[in-house]
Amino acid sequence: MKRVPLSVQGKARKIKLLLLDVDGVLTDGGIYLDDRGVEIKRFDVRDGQGIVLLQRAGVRVGIITGRSSNVVRYRARELGVKIVYQGAANKGDIYEEIKRKTALEDSQIAYMGDDVSDLPVLRRAGLAITVRDSWVMLKPHVHYVTQADGGRGAVREVVEMLLRASGAWPKVTAEHFRR
Repeated sequence: MKRVPLSVQGKARKIKLLLLDVDGVLTDGGIYLDDRGVEIKRFDVRDGQGIVLLQRAGVRVGIITGRSSNVVRYRARELGVKIVYQGAANKGDIYEEIKRKTALEDSQIAYMGDDVSDLPVLRRAGLAITVRDSWVMLKPHVHYVTQADGGRGAVREVVEMLLRASGAWPKVTAEHFRR
């Protein structure tokens, strides 16, 4: 795992909510359509396991995505993610709505995005994160860039960073090491 700067670790300790973009973060950014127009997305199973572990530690997870897809709705339900906003034309407005509903402050929210539409949220979130293969102009606006590409374990990398920073990693993984 990449060495995490102390300043990022400090921000990570405060996080109560991780918000995620989908295309390019939870997926590799590709949009797969069959000949009937049915959309298919590839999700990394380790990212999913990480989301489950993070929620087990008491950190909420949410999704803000510009596109709408039944696949996203299905994956969110499968992982127990209750905060889901699809078709978000203005992610900044959605972010503010989530803040109001959760009564959290910017410093308690982490956001992972990969493209220009994520900038309004990345500029506000207490911990702004992008994936290694994100739009290059995004990187100066974030606190942390993952070693992994989007859809290839980047979310899991961030989850482990958050859990280790808060000290929750041993607790949420203990049952797996006992077996």
